[in-house]
Amino acid sequence: MKFVFVFITLLLLAGCNGFAFAENPKIVAAHSSYFVNEVKAKAPVYWPVELIDEWNDTVHSISMNDYGYLFSEKIDNESLSQLASKLASQIDSPMENARVKPNDEFDPGKKRVILSESELVESLLNLEVGTKELILPIYVTEPTVTKNDITGIEQRKIGEFKTFFNPSVTGRSQNVLLSAEAISGIVLGPGDSFSFNQMVGERTRERGYQEAMEIVDKEFVMGIGGGICQTSSTLFNAVDKAGLEMIERYTHSREIGYVPTGRDATVSWGGPDFRFSNPHPYPVIIRSNVDLQKGELLVSVHTK
Repeated sequence: MKFVFVFITLLLLAGCNGFAFAENPKIVAAHSSYFVNEVKAKAPVYWPVELIDEWNDTVHSISMNDYGYLFSEKIDNESLSQLASKLASQIDSPMENARVKPNDEFDPGKKRVILSESELVESLLNLEVGTKELILPIYVTEPTVTKNDITGIEQRKIGEFKTFFNPSVTGRSQNVLLSAEAISGIVLGPGDSFSFNQMVGERTRERGYQEAMEIVDKEFVMGIGGGICQTSSTLFNAVDKAGLEMIERYTHSREIGYVPTGRDATVSWGGPDFRFSNPHPYPVIIRSNVDLQKGELLVSVHTK
């Protein structure tokens, strides 16, 4: 009997306690929150990591954590992708094509250097806690053309195109001349690609480019470098005749007079580019010639 009495008493006491919490749901929530946070809200453990750039012989220092529960501090795929993109902007450099200079000196060009952003993000996501160093996944591609490859490269002409301009419009004529000189002598080995914007560079007053009419949104407006699209369009027709492979080309928003309809290649710095590649099993060289007296631009493609 004593056992039954004690058991009933305990049940009543337990019922009273349960009733008290039910009367105060905020207390229940507060207690629940306290215990959950005690278990989960631990601060992440930070440690320094050196990202080693073996190509440029530099080190980038970052701080990693062990993916703790403070979500504002959590390192995730998005934040690591931003980090990889920032590093790539400091490391990446495009390949510079080989060139034969006006004095016939051979310039072998420069290597292509690329940071694999996806590989870096994957490595950081799977980095063991406490790892202090990580070699950056950088890939280097050597230029494909050597000095021996260009011996006799201008023996055979495989493509040519000529356009005309008004030599009395001095600003435009100067822009055509500068851009034509920038592409002349470029050598493309088998599989090599060419970017007009990369090769010609930014069109600025400091680099000699002048104001001239250009087409923007179907309207003729004045702009620094106006006229270089005649160079890119003449180049397009010449390399197309030479059997080179188009990668990227855009046409103007209205007709232009120096090439047939649809046979143009509009370009702008930071915008449309004209790119192509050499599908042939042999190297080719691009040559240009500007006659400021007659107002003529000739672009040709040669090989052995």
